[in-house]
Amino acid sequence: MTTSLASSPLAPTYDRSAMTTGIVHMGVGGFHRAHQAMYLDRLMRDGKALDWGICGVGLMPGDARMRDALAGQDHLYSLTLKHPDGHHETTVIGSIHDYRFAPEDRQGVLEVMTAPTTRIVSLTVTEGGYNTDDATGAFRTGSDGARHDAASPHEPTTAFGYIVEALRRRRAEGTAPFTVMSCDNLPGNGKVARTAVVGQARMSDPELADWIEANVSFPNCMVDRITPVTTPADVEQVTAELGVEDAWPVVCEPFTQWVLEDAFPTGRPPLEEVGVQMVDDVVPYELMKLRLLNASHQALAHWGRLLGIEYAHEAAADPEIAAWTRAFLTREARPRLLAVPGIDLDRYVDTLFERFTNAAIADTLARLAFFAPSGMPKFVLPTVRANLEADGPIRLGTAMCAAWSLGVLGTDENGAAIPVVDDLRPFARAQADGEATGFIGNKEVFGDLADDERFASTYAQELAALREQGVRARLRALAE
Repeated sequence: MTTSLASSPLAPTYDRSAMTTGIVHMGVGGFHRAHQAMYLDRLMRDGKALDWGICGVGLMPGDARMRDALAGQDHLYSLTLKHPDGHHETTVIGSIHDYRFAPEDRQGVLEVMTAPTTRIVSLTVTEGGYNTDDATGAFRTGSDGARHDAASPHEPTTAFGYIVEALRRRRAEGTAPFTVMSCDNLPGNGKVARTAVVGQARMSDPELADWIEANVSFPNCMVDRITPVTTPADVEQVTAELGVEDAWPVVCEPFTQWVLEDAFPTGRPPLEEVGVQMVDDVVPYELMKLRLLNASHQALAHWGRLLGIEYAHEAAADPEIAAWTRAFLTREARPRLLAVPGIDLDRYVDTLFERFTNAAIADTLARLAFFAPSGMPKFVLPTVRANLEADGPIRLGTAMCAAWSLGVLGTDENGAAIPVVDDLRPFARAQADGEATGFIGNKEVFGDLADDERFASTYAQELAALREQGVRARLRALAE
């Protein structure tokens, strides 16, 4: 048995002592370690980009666990690709060489963000982490974090407070601004990040906000790799396969994709050399992924949970759910997409189901449903809105909303408990108490959709049909 990840034959062979921080990443979780950090590791294994080492930053109290896990193994960790045929492909990733826990090291975080060698600050803070209103897109100036960071800008607590303060210091020192790169599943994620950073700056320093708008680049990108939560069984399996304990390994599917706008004024790693698509316009790729893959994940979650299904691969293999999902993609989602250069959308959809049915990944529907309050307004409702504007079909997307509302009540159609993963139960209960459209009255999620007569009436019809016919019968009727 080897004594550490560093001594594993799978460990990186490049000189990690020669690495310097070029990227500060906020929100180091499984996805970042399976995706962005993996691409950088590929470059470093080719003898390149050692000046683009990653310094991770944890902002939340719970991030102390990540700090401790990485610090105990020289910031190395294992990444295991789980193939559908059951075989595993494991490597040890070394591109993260530092980690700062912001609640206990504010100045340390700001120092590394201010260093001239740091040229990119990247983010995976989840779809709901940008403090913007889903209905209006505006920055939420009334949130506790935004108000704190506006009142005490030199003592930030949020990602955007840190970015604003670091940019203020860089401007004062005559250091070129870094590029802010969101890697979250958001439509126009660069634009959303710009809204959050500029909105935070404007609360305390309007002149700085104007400077940021004029001088800081916020490229959009599309990212894709299914990365489930690491389980105790994963930890045990990695230990057995590597012969060494990894405090927090990452497991994921083999597929990966990253489409990135080439807008980095102070430089970037040569990511195109390791499979990243550098493009002028990400929007077509982004809409494809959000409205096909992410929307399908929501479909699997909301229909599957009502049927008592636990895992995504089980839901994707269910004939009724699969037929309904393909019908939704074909009839309602795809007609509202832009042309996607170089992509065969028929093949893309087939690939989605190949990925979804990978039993080795064992992604839970509870994890997918957890993102529904922030995800449905970005993955599914834009398709509904686009079809309303174009007088296109909306019944399938609206039925998914009705299925979601029943799942929020916490009981599947067999009477078994559904894990509650969001705080929308009051709206679902209002609906259950006789208010036919109570759930869609949540304006933070649905905006003004409840005021649209066609959407509201279709929703009421689908909710009633679900209750009367049952989930499987309604899935079959809708797919036909």
